[in-house]
Amino acid sequence: MSDNAGDYVEAYGSFRFLVELEGVAVAGFSEVQGLEAETEMEEYREGGVNDHVHLLPRGIKHPRIVLRRGITTSPALWEWYDNYAQGSNPRARKDGSIILYKRDGEELCRWNFFKAYPVKWSGPSLNAMSSDTAIESVELVHGGLKTIFSRNS
Repeated sequence: MSDNAGDYVEAYGSFRFLVELEGVAVAGFSEVQGLEAETEMEEYREGGVNDHVHLLPRGIKHPRIVLRRGITTSPALWEWYDNYAQGSNPRARKDGSIILYKRDGEELCRWNFFKAYPVKWSGPSLNAMSSDTAIESVELVHGGLKTIFSRNS
């Protein structure tokens, strides 16, 4: 892949990543979804102009970030969700980062998200006939994303 003629740009795998909440690494996540941003558009039909519709930006929307990991002995995700759901700590919003690493272990980029709080926790599907890992997930609503590429990229 190339950005400019003659410049080779390497594509990186999606499997070397880390999740941080409030600057603390939260180990063991096997999947992250929802790193998206979309500009909502509003149609405006101008009188007398019949060959096209004007599209005006309204705002930016972000889907929920979904974090999945194997069940561990740590109840941290459940407690964060439960405390927020019960209203015992309504200010438990957290900033966080999803960090993608290069093959050599250097940081490639990070997606910072802001003022996140859990709105759904899912426990594992249990099946005595399966040897799959028991997975828990938490869905986070947040106040936006910012992508930051490493200076060494």
